[in-house]
Amino acid sequence: MPLPLGTGRDTMSDLVHDMGRGLAGTALRQSVLARDSGQWDRAHSTVRRLAGQPAALHPAGANLFRGAPAVAYVLHTADHPAYRDALDQLDDALTTLVRTRLANAHRRIDAGKPARTAEYDLISGLTGLGTLLLHRGRHPELLEDVLRYLVQLIQQSVTVNGEEVPGWWSADGPSGRPDPAWPTGHGNFGMAHGVAGPVALLALSTRAGHTVAGHHQALTQACHLLEQRAHHLPNGSAAWPETVTLDAWINRSPATERPGRPSWCYGTPGIARALQLAAIACSRTSAQRLAEEALTACVTDPEQLARVDDATVCHGWAGLCLATARSAADTSPGSALRRTLPSLRSRFARYAAEHPMPGAAGLLTGADGILLTLHTLDPPCSVVTGWETCLLLN
Repeated sequence: MPLPLGTGRDTMSDLVHDMGRGLAGTALRQSVLARDSGQWDRAHSTVRRLAGQPAALHPAGANLFRGAPAVAYVLHTADHPAYRDALDQLDDALTTLVRTRLANAHRRIDAGKPARTAEYDLISGLTGLGTLLLHRGRHPELLEDVLRYLVQLIQQSVTVNGEEVPGWWSADGPSGRPDPAWPTGHGNFGMAHGVAGPVALLALSTRAGHTVAGHHQALTQACHLLEQRAHHLPNGSAAWPETVTLDAWINRSPATERPGRPSWCYGTPGIARALQLAAIACSRTSAQRLAEEALTACVTDPEQLARVDDATVCHGWAGLCLATARSAADTSPGSALRRTLPSLRSRFARYAAEHPMPGAAGLLTGADGILLTLHTLDPPCSVVTGWETCLLLN
């Protein structure tokens, strides 16, 4: 299957090659279901639509969830012989993209400037591209270059307004753009746009046998960071702020007395899973206990669950349940976290049945992610594709 590649950026209105919000997310869902059922007609039809337009490779616009990398992720997950030629075609182009993004990042580091969020995060940055490389398994040397960059990001500090902050501190506001309301940038703890993403990738790479110099030390440092920055709630559990200002970072003050929405992207489910993975990778029992207890408290707290107001992967029930299920799988049989799963699955399924599906496609904010997660968490089903690697949950 020939696959046209474009050198320009995708426009924001072009969702054909968007895995998070568009047709590529539909192709991912259909491919996973096709691998289970053996019925490939719908998946092939959607992939042909993906191949009908050039997939962007511009360094400023191509990432795990958009453009050629998103298409590569979908085709690799599908694992169908018909897609092998297209994947081979994508590999060389993606290698050039990753090397360009790494070179830009190292120039920024050498200049002593803080990072933009999109340089390193899961959705738009090098963590996402590293996730694709881990999933693809074809270029271990390039994956190791990304891992070395992430180790440096975690271990080295940067100076902002005369204060020393971590290397993952963002020069942007939480929107991902410079913001006068956030003149000194922000620290982000979340899985989608913050430090939890790099931490989870380093941990999952360890699990897969890919490590670089300083890897273990970076994971240990990340565990210490997330242990120290957890704030204790009135009910005795712990949570992390979604974002922090420079003043809050310096003064170690919690952003709020209440935890944020229990979402995969910014909230406790994603952060706790990243900490659990890191703790397992570097045998830090206290950090693993904190992660699992915080997540258990989160998903059994009526006040927190009342804030879940949609069914999607990014912000809603699908992401909450999937993060909990993958975290529970790494606990002992009979653990408190495992015992929460039947009730959570039931609440998710009930919510999805009682509310209309989003009108949009896509894995993160559309119907595809909801339907795929329902399928994955259905006990009679056995989904072994590892599609949720793009969420850094497994």
